[in-house]
Amino acid sequence: MYTGVGVLFAMFVMVAACTDLDELNTPSDQITADNVDASLLGQAFAQAQFRTMRGQPGGGFQTAQNLFSDLYAQYYATTAENFDSDQYVQVGGWSNGAWNSFYGGPAPQIHFVKNFTADNDMPVQNAVAKVWEVQAYHRMTDYWGPIIYSEFGSGETSVPYDSQQDIYTSFFQVLDEAAANLQSGGSVFGGHDQVFDGDVEKWRTFANSLRLRLAMRISYVNPTLAQAEAEKAVAAGVMTEISQNALVATTDNSRNALETITDWGEFRMSASMQSVLQGFDDPRLSEYFDPAVDNDEYRGLRNGLPPQLKGPDKNSGYSDMDIKYLPRSKGGSNPPIDVMRSSEVYFLRAEGALRGWNMGGTAQELYEEGIRQSLSDRTNASAGEIDAYINSLNTPAAYENADYPDWNLPPLSDIPVAWDVLGDDERNLEQIITQKWLALYPDGWEAWAEFRRTGYPTLYPILESQNPSVAEDSGGFHRLIFVVGERSNNAVAVQAAEGLLSGPDANMTKLWWDAKEWR
Repeated sequence: MYTGVGVLFAMFVMVAACTDLDELNTPSDQITADNVDASLLGQAFAQAQFRTMRGQPGGGFQTAQNLFSDLYAQYYATTAENFDSDQYVQVGGWSNGAWNSFYGGPAPQIHFVKNFTADNDMPVQNAVAKVWEVQAYHRMTDYWGPIIYSEFGSGETSVPYDSQQDIYTSFFQVLDEAAANLQSGGSVFGGHDQVFDGDVEKWRTFANSLRLRLAMRISYVNPTLAQAEAEKAVAAGVMTEISQNALVATTDNSRNALETITDWGEFRMSASMQSVLQGFDDPRLSEYFDPAVDNDEYRGLRNGLPPQLKGPDKNSGYSDMDIKYLPRSKGGSNPPIDVMRSSEVYFLRAEGALRGWNMGGTAQELYEEGIRQSLSDRTNASAGEIDAYINSLNTPAAYENADYPDWNLPPLSDIPVAWDVLGDDERNLEQIITQKWLALYPDGWEAWAEFRRTGYPTLYPILESQNPSVAEDSGGFHRLIFVVGERSNNAVAVQAAEGLLSGPDANMTKLWWDAKEWR
């Protein structure tokens, strides 16, 4: 495996974002398309993988994911006084940084690898690059809606945005193109591939699984296309085993950003996580979080605390992430970065089966296997303990806080772990998505998208909103607004992009796929 993610391809950042290669006054020792070999190409792809999943230094991960989607999925609540995003404020500097770090990092690297492999007759490497391009861009469009996509790297000073509908349509086409070249097996990128170590068969399986994820994302806005793409994915072969998980490898030189931000002590387990994990008596509780220092109990914190109630003094009374996510100096193990796990794929199939699609099993069978895969993957629970959990009638617990009794709330929901054979489709969907939410942890990026799409899991209202257009009990906003830097540097394109939205450029304007009426 490649063991570092230094800035080897700064030149390609400028090439893709600004101008043509021939126009640059390139130093003789600079990496260019003329002197790239297979090793350097693999390193470029490795960097793109790592940085796509926000594997850059901790601050970049924090402002892109931890202070937005991780909070809106209610995996955590903030304890830092100046962190207003937990009160539904889109802090412009943070979202601007998230945008810039993508378009100044992985986007040009992916663009270069895709074009280089196409120009140099490397069809399998090109297919893998295209699959990763879809993985990277679907995360961005699921934050903002319209984004720069098809015209990225055009060399123009004003680069137009694509509508989310067009982007998703392109995703399926790109995956079709990639699929045609992923049938031969073998190995690519000379061992630099950070996810599958070059294993083309695993890339093929991941591509099909990604197709399934994207198909389900559009299930409320275009159910016909969603069913067709989902059934195509399952028929072609999706993840069925933990050994097929897509995880970005971490090393001494490329580390999981969580170990940096946990050291800062600015967030703790949410009340919603406590309600579900404790109520279900879930074996993942001790794998995801540690007991609070003050009381040796698993305690979650309400989201949306006003600044005067936040502060570092809150940290010791509530649960931090499990020790594996902490810095090495505190016993952390630098875990790999989640892209997709087999458990998620089973829950996607379970939802499809609930809709009557051909997913290779019943909704109940696939739901139960999703739980089994997640617990086998994330805990040391025995087969008997896993079966007992799957058949458990436990439901989420009430949230009680002796220090702040006015924060107390009833159980988050009344759904049991065991499949409700008498429940209607909506109740069963809540079961599926709630278990998916648990299985996805700590990937708040994906969990927030699924919450907006389905309305599940049911989450507690936040204590206080500082956003006048987003109420405490609204479930939060639907998207990030376009960033300030783009309004300054790409104003004409941003103005045109506003016309691609279903409403104004506002947090409460829904994305194209956000079509279910649940709030």
